[in-house]
Amino acid sequence: MTVFFPLDTARLRLQVDEKRKSKTTHMVLLEIIKEEGLLAPYRGLFPVISSLCCSNFVYFYTFNSLKAVWVKGQRSTTGKDLVVGFVAGVVNVLLTTPLWVVNTRLKLQGAKFRNEDIVPTNYKGILDAFHQIIRDEGLSALWNGTFPSLLLVFNPAIQFMFYEGLKRQLLKKRMKLSSLDVFVIGAVAKAIATTVTYPLQTIQSILRFGRHRLNPENRTLGSLRNVLYLLHQRVRRFGIMGLYKGLEAKLLQTVLTAALMFLVYEKLTAATFTVMGLKSARRP
Repeated sequence: MTVFFPLDTARLRLQVDEKRKSKTTHMVLLEIIKEEGLLAPYRGLFPVISSLCCSNFVYFYTFNSLKAVWVKGQRSTTGKDLVVGFVAGVVNVLLTTPLWVVNTRLKLQGAKFRNEDIVPTNYKGILDAFHQIIRDEGLSALWNGTFPSLLLVFNPAIQFMFYEGLKRQLLKKRMKLSSLDVFVIGAVAKAIATTVTYPLQTIQSILRFGRHRLNPENRTLGSLRNVLYLLHQRVRRFGIMGLYKGLEAKLLQTVLTAALMFLVYEKLTAATFTVMGLKSARRP
């Protein structure tokens, strides 16, 4: 997340700032650095890392707890894992959405927006952001974007479906898949799932940010009516491609993050086995 955080910054700017021209990712980042300073692409890194840690803890704790109760020593199946993963995803969304609302606003604080309809924020930190949002917008504003977030819980299921389909096609031509094969089909499946659900991610970001003057009375919690309204407005004003602004940055971040994690995993595994081998060699 830290290495490729600027890509996430570029993606969020393009999603939220409707009037920013949809340029290539590196051009957007160069604009941000020129207008706001060298460290601007890393604005809001700490709140995002904190939210990510909390979110992963909630998800995996819920996943393993539910799995332990349901499976009870029996062999787990793919279907059960998907169901448990979906429920854990829903619990995660309901508990951690306030954190993501706050960090979205902190990431965008001080940004040079092209859209005059965006109301600027002045938060001193995470706790102050919570305080101001509750004071000025009400407690429910902390759950802005909940509905699209719940729909996005299906993203891993879409990814898994395409992953399994691509894997079956490759296994028809060869007996075994290499590590590179697994990485490539995993990256392709993730890219497809991200592209399919990206319009919802755009609406999720707009609702979490919640600083547009447009339609302020109909934004709370991001209901289905709200999501459809925002999708319609975006398409009407900017065409279907308006829903996909920032997709390039998102795909770059997704694929490069997966590649980096794969590389680090392989290096750590190799180093661990080397150390274990050295230890065993020293035993009498």
